[in-house]
Amino acid sequence: MGDAVPDRQPDRPAHGGDLDAFRTAPGAYAGDWIDLSTGINPFSYPLPELPPDAWARLPDRAAMQALLLAAREAYGCPAEAGIVATPGTQAAIQWLPRLFAPARVTVLGPTYAEHAHVWRSCGHTATVLDALPASLRDIDVLVAVNPNNPDGRALGPELLRRWHAELNSRGGWLILDEAFADVVPEVSMAADAGRPGLVILRSFGKFFGLAGVRLGFVLGDSTVTAALEQALGPWAVSGPAMMIGTAALQDTGWQESMRQELRARMRRFDQAMRDRGIHVLGGTALFRLAKADAAALAARLREQGVHTRIFDYNPAWVRFGLPADEAEFWRRFDAATGS
Repeated sequence: MGDAVPDRQPDRPAHGGDLDAFRTAPGAYAGDWIDLSTGINPFSYPLPELPPDAWARLPDRAAMQALLLAAREAYGCPAEAGIVATPGTQAAIQWLPRLFAPARVTVLGPTYAEHAHVWRSCGHTATVLDALPASLRDIDVLVAVNPNNPDGRALGPELLRRWHAELNSRGGWLILDEAFADVVPEVSMAADAGRPGLVILRSFGKFFGLAGVRLGFVLGDSTVTAALEQALGPWAVSGPAMMIGTAALQDTGWQESMRQELRARMRRFDQAMRDRGIHVLGGTALFRLAKADAAALAARLREQGVHTRIFDYNPAWVRFGLPADEAEFWRRFDAATGS
């Protein structure tokens, strides 16, 4: 097994998207900020026109079934697999640990800190590993973010199937958070979602740039999806969210063109960083992780109204979401760094 990483954030973990704390600080940049602290697509899916009664009535079963069918087809989820819509993947992360008896949980890290935090807060023994496990012998539940946040590490289907088979053979579970898999669909395990002991989380808001819609999905073992649906209760997802989600998930042309656009922007971003002598460690087409004196760089960028994400467990890491206005971002970046 890899070396265990101690719990560095005993309280609620820090996240991106906390711009207000910096924007309202004394002496803060007074103009429009560029918030690159999250991995949310800056080019949102164009909202469909919604009927007025979508806001006035409770969501109906037909709308939910249309949404689930669209998600099943978009993700390549088998008909026999369970699927449930949630008000964002964070809601699923909060609820899943409550559906399991006390377990030995391993989270592959460093990664999205909520996973280990919530499993621990629900009474499980949760360990974060900074390397792939050499053995699964002492693991009941293995949680992996694929591709990983913040470094973009991708785990191949062959390795994941081997892990799943070993865990499932003794009643264990593999939980995969595929929040960023829309930009690299080849890493997704959604096609295997009908297998017992496998649970997959999919985010809607990140790739479609609509995080405020609060929509996500859990695919996989039907015992878990049924229990989660029961726990969430009726009307967990709003009617407008269902309609927006259905339209976006069915729009495969927009999805493919957006993947190409984001990949092109990712390549330009990496080259511009290299031109400035900054090493990009990895990431996905929605965010890039760079090596730098992170705290100092982030502070200088904030002076220019650019907000990034830094990590208390690695002072050499700074993560950038992709900027919508590339020219303006690099103008401010160069002003902050003297490039």
